Amino acid sequence: MATKAEPNVVPLCDVLLVLLIIFMVITPIVQRGIDVKLPETQADTSGGIPAGLIVLTLKRDLSVEINQEKIELRQLQDRLQSIYSARQDKTIFIRADAKLPYSRVIELIDIAKGAGVEVLGIIPEFFTEEETI
Repeated sequence: MATKAEPNVVPLCDVLLVLLIIFMVITPIVQRGIDVKLPETQADTSGGIPAGLIVLTLKRDLSVEINQEKIELRQLQDRLQSIYSARQDKTIFIRADAKLPYSRVIELIDIAKGAGVEVLGIIPEFFTEEETI
């Protein structure tokens, strides 16, 4: 009579359950993200930028403005550092054309964070053709 070799799957199931428990414990710890605060909406009848806010605008032609003042991209970090060095409120709003690649917006976020900005808001916009010229 020949004996059959049958695999013992009980230790395999034990190892599988231990791995499952390890991944269940580690997964919530490893998750990363950006904290998001949603603004409270209010009716703005003035149409302008409220005093004290810094709005960084990136238009479709990749021109950059700080509160409607045109600035070159290579001078942006120095300009932002000079603005935020004396400010207590280190908040900036980045307003960008929604049709631009997100990598361009990330580039502005990196520049702003490097200049000392702590709180950042993103405003997607659909600019008209007159605004981009």
